[in-house]
Amino acid sequence: MATIVFSHANGFPAGCYRQVFEAWRAAGHRVLALDKLGHDPRYPVTSNWPNLREQLLHFVEHETAGEPVHFVGHSLGGFVSLLAALRRPELARGVVLLDSPVLYGWKAHSVGLFKATGWIRHVSPGRVSQRRREHFASPEEALAHYRAKPAFARWAPGVLEDYVACGFEPAGGRQCLSFRREVETDIYNTLPHHWTRLLRRHPPACPVAFVGGTSSVEVRQVGMRATGEITRGRVSWIEGGHLFPFERPQETAQAVLGWLQAFEQAPRGAAAAAA
Repeated sequence: MATIVFSHANGFPAGCYRQVFEAWRAAGHRVLALDKLGHDPRYPVTSNWPNLREQLLHFVEHETAGEPVHFVGHSLGGFVSLLAALRRPELARGVVLLDSPVLYGWKAHSVGLFKATGWIRHVSPGRVSQRRREHFASPEEALAHYRAKPAFARWAPGVLEDYVACGFEPAGGRQCLSFRREVETDIYNTLPHHWTRLLRRHPPACPVAFVGGTSSVEVRQVGMRATGEITRGRVSWIEGGHLFPFERPQETAQAVLGWLQAFEQAPRGAAAAAA
């Protein structure tokens, strides 16, 4: 039995992935996950997310007493997982990135310039998240609101209910977002742009795999050059967009299990050398 430490996408608490977690546990794995990155005042959101990385590492050390784990993350969570594995290679048995394509070259340089000049807030998804609706009168109203949106209509049965159950909390007689929109916006506006330098200095010491959505806008925008180099061909695809873990949770769970099995079957030392 291996331990999987999962990290969520921006704006989606870990409970949204309940169906994925249940499939991993049914396969015999221990599954651990931080509920929400970026909400602990000890680890504020800053440029390139060093504090989010430290929040995840502290969680791993506290929960596993230093036992090496498989880091798995979706979008934001994949990037933070990779940052953690690069920082503390002795804690990482492997990393699986779920639609977390790594920025490189002129695109990464452009993000750095946008951040330095403040223009990032005009071009990042934060321009949408800063206006996200925060309150609903009841869980039923929230469900009705999201069911009317085409993007959520593609989600697998039960996933939207999980999002409303863990993504909102009662406050002042209303249901309020538990993942604060200002934190979500700060995360978008501080996206890491230093991957080229970081990976040159600290190449992964464990195997890394990537699972992407066939129609992911994020993959199309970022490209796969750097991700392909990091994974050395460990790439697979699931039909869907950037949020395919919510659209196809069972396929997502099985794809990750396949990569974890491949990691474990690799000859000792060969996986790290190939990474």
